[in-house]
Amino acid sequence: MSQSSSKCIMVQGTSSNAGKSVMVAALCRIFSKTGYKVAPFKSQNMSLNSYTTKENAEIAIAQVLQAEAAGVDPSYHMNPILLKPKEDFVSQVIVHGQPAGDMNFYYYQQNFRDQALKAIEESLEYLKREYEIIVIEGAGSPAEINMRDRDLANMEIAHLADADVILVADIDRGGVFASIAGTFSLLDEKDRSRIKGIVINKFRGNLDILMPGIEQIEKIVGVPILGVLPYDPSLKLPEEDSASLSERKYRGQGNINIGVIRLPRISNFTDIDPLEYEEDLGIRLIEFGESLDNLDAIIIPGTRNTVNDMVELENSGFADEIRELSKEIPVVGICGGYQMLGQKIFDENNKESKYGSVNGLGLLDIETTFGTIPKVITQSEGKMENNELFRIIYGKSVIGYELHEGTTDIKDTKPLFKVRKGCGNAPETNFDGAISGMTFGTYFHGIFHNFNFRRAFTDQLRIKKGLEPLGFGEDPFETSKQFSIDRLAYIVEENVDMGFINNLIEK
Repeated sequence: MSQSSSKCIMVQGTSSNAGKSVMVAALCRIFSKTGYKVAPFKSQNMSLNSYTTKENAEIAIAQVLQAEAAGVDPSYHMNPILLKPKEDFVSQVIVHGQPAGDMNFYYYQQNFRDQALKAIEESLEYLKREYEIIVIEGAGSPAEINMRDRDLANMEIAHLADADVILVADIDRGGVFASIAGTFSLLDEKDRSRIKGIVINKFRGNLDILMPGIEQIEKIVGVPILGVLPYDPSLKLPEEDSASLSERKYRGQGNINIGVIRLPRISNFTDIDPLEYEEDLGIRLIEFGESLDNLDAIIIPGTRNTVNDMVELENSGFADEIRELSKEIPVVGICGGYQMLGQKIFDENNKESKYGSVNGLGLLDIETTFGTIPKVITQSEGKMENNELFRIIYGKSVIGYELHEGTTDIKDTKPLFKVRKGCGNAPETNFDGAISGMTFGTYFHGIFHNFNFRRAFTDQLRIKKGLEPLGFGEDPFETSKQFSIDRLAYIVEENVDMGFINNLIEK
């Protein structure tokens, strides 16, 4: 297949979390193994889990995983429009990886849609020139009939790309046949004609019992069921957004236990994923008001709105509990969580929220100011500074990525990293983060994805508790992630009629 005859295929779902993202990742891995040059594409994504590409552009984390499955570098063209919810009905709109402003839903639909569609068309054309197969992911459901005339993510994109559609339905939710039939009944003939096959996802039962329903639904909708994917709890892949946290079950108890504060506007919570692969470590995702007992460390993750979440942390009483616990255990802040660790957060022009400037937790002698620089979107690298907690990796390189607004002034405290690439605390400082004793913060997302950093930190927790350190060996997180991508592709190949899908590609 030549670049001039590039083919698009699209995965849509009967609902959110039906399995679109993982199905796209699986197809990307399958096609790339076959020898095709493959790219994922999601025209418009709404997510607070994002990543910085080599272009210093921001895209959703799901498209990063899909690009990794395809064996290619992620690009903003793979997710030209990213919506990051900020407040009720207001999102920061990211176009081609850069912020275009905060917009409410009505303004975006009425005044910005044409500009968004132009960016989508440009990115799709770019991918068609560069790749042989484009695997497109839809959003939500194509049967949201109240939104059809403003659609930028489902059937409008299928027609734009001239893509055949595979519909994925989640049987674990119940009512799978009704969701399939309902989707077809709500689409007009032009949209229905795009759907060429259906995949049922997350099946736990006896397939023989399901077969009569499959035969009937195929007659009702006139489209074949291409396969039934079994539910596999061994698969561990990054989640697309915080909505999935309600269903996510971390290993909640271990020899070492870390509490992760679930902020109201939590973002980039995939920062904590690698910690789950430490064999003796338990993670508790803690809602405001829940117990902070029996923890060996606390992590305050990123947030889409530092000031609002700091106010709510204070009002809930959690702030005082964290201050008290910091005398005994480490408190770690990432990005917005790092800003909260400081003495003061200055927002005189209400860039972040209506509250203006607020006090932080006061655990680090730092101050953060909003409105001083444009949003920082960059991949980053730093060299570990000298401190007691990370003495074993002093001078070693750590990598991450930055997605933050505001600059931080570190006063009578030590920085965490010497910045080799990126911004860090402020453009002119050449340092990132701050550390005092066992409490530290950083602007670097992905910090625990560095095995040397993660293991140095968790080994100090083990030593503090009288346990043997595990030391450095093979990174269990990277090993498991690659296993999960390959296993996902295997499951799809074994349970879906790939011959049918290949015929769609080759026709």
